[in-house]
Amino acid sequence: MADLLIHDAWTVATVDATRREFDGGWVAITDGLVSGVGGPDDAPPSATERISAEGCLVTPGLVNTHHHLFQNLTRAYTPMTAAPLFGWLQSLYPLWTDAIDEESAYLAAWVGLAELALSGCTTSSDHHYLHPVRAGDLLGAEIEAATDLGMRFHPTYGSMSLSEKDGGLPPDDAVRDEDDILAESERHVARWHDPTHGAMVRIALAPCSPFSVTPDLMRRTAELAERLDVRLHTHLAENAEDDEFALATFGMRPVDLYEDVGWMSDRSWGAHVVRPNPEEVTRLGAAGVGIAHCPSSNMILSSGIAPVIDLRHAGCHVGLGCDGSSSADSASLWQEARLSMLQGKLVSGADAMTARIALEVATRGGAGCLGRVGEIGELSVGAVGDVAIWDLSGPVFAGVLDDPIEGWLRCGPTAARDTIVHGRPVVRDGHLVSPDLGANLAAHRIASRRFQPI
Repeated sequence: MADLLIHDAWTVATVDATRREFDGGWVAITDGLVSGVGGPDDAPPSATERISAEGCLVTPGLVNTHHHLFQNLTRAYTPMTAAPLFGWLQSLYPLWTDAIDEESAYLAAWVGLAELALSGCTTSSDHHYLHPVRAGDLLGAEIEAATDLGMRFHPTYGSMSLSEKDGGLPPDDAVRDEDDILAESERHVARWHDPTHGAMVRIALAPCSPFSVTPDLMRRTAELAERLDVRLHTHLAENAEDDEFALATFGMRPVDLYEDVGWMSDRSWGAHVVRPNPEEVTRLGAAGVGIAHCPSSNMILSSGIAPVIDLRHAGCHVGLGCDGSSSADSASLWQEARLSMLQGKLVSGADAMTARIALEVATRGGAGCLGRVGEIGELSVGAVGDVAIWDLSGPVFAGVLDDPIEGWLRCGPTAARDTIVHGRPVVRDGHLVSPDLGANLAAHRIASRRFQPI
């Protein structure tokens, strides 16, 4: 007997290795893992709990591969809404550094992950690179929030070591000693990283960017990740300023620097990757580097449009990222999936990017970035029981008859009706299951006032 049966779906889009779709389909989950998937001709198992998905599209839970959850404490902060990347960061670094602590990190993570869950996300990464010495255990606070909410979480121990006095962007009190960073990286992996199948928490190592860490820290972190068998993440080829900084400081373009410090491997995934040239796209694909595509943030900061179709064709796993709430402002994976489809059509041709490709980027592509293909981001026997159920009824979807997947992404906006993580509901009937939403939102508002001088 299964623990949970989702049945009578309009369509189940498995996004599995053969991209099976079942009209009138069902999904069974037992002990947190998918124990069966089928169509109306396949007899479903009996189950302790049943959820009707009539009139709904059922997909794997969406996967967020790049975020800065703490930044929702300065969401849409007026003085910073019209600056490009470098000026925007230099204005916000001091606000973040002065106010961040364990309580605010917990609240930002809880609220950010709740917002993601409402958009059908079941697994989220977070690139938390701000660790002032006085602030406490910020990574632990984030993990506590994810555990309390019930989300699958891939936090990264990010770092900054190159301050303004050394030619970087962050202020002096925002950075840490590199030996300390490496020691903390190893400590967090030992404490939190779970390599087992179906793990709820995994850790990656994430020096922030070429303009906030040294090449030596990048090299040493790559060596540590190899020894600990964990993944690597950083910002890569983000915008024109990134290009100019790398050329002026290191005498090479960002992708060349990425390779020079030992990151050009299938252990790593880079955020944004807006500005690789065709030769660099080929090299990234040959190495199996993952790409966190962040369409909203890339537009808000005027960074450009990543060559997603070319990167996929070259061999990269391309997933989606919401990026920090201060730049993208909305943590909706559905919105990022829709924008990725629209941008792909705009730059690569109307027939080059479909809703199915965007769904694949939002699920299976994200699994590739996080090193979990076959485990998350698909509905197949043995994969995790992470499911999003999308109600396609009402005026927004009126007229959608023959293709619910195209309808799901071309119409809208929409949010998940139900979001299920490891077989347990986090969102039910469009509402968070947790009773803590009101209290945490109120506390988050109080914490936000410490970050925003008004």
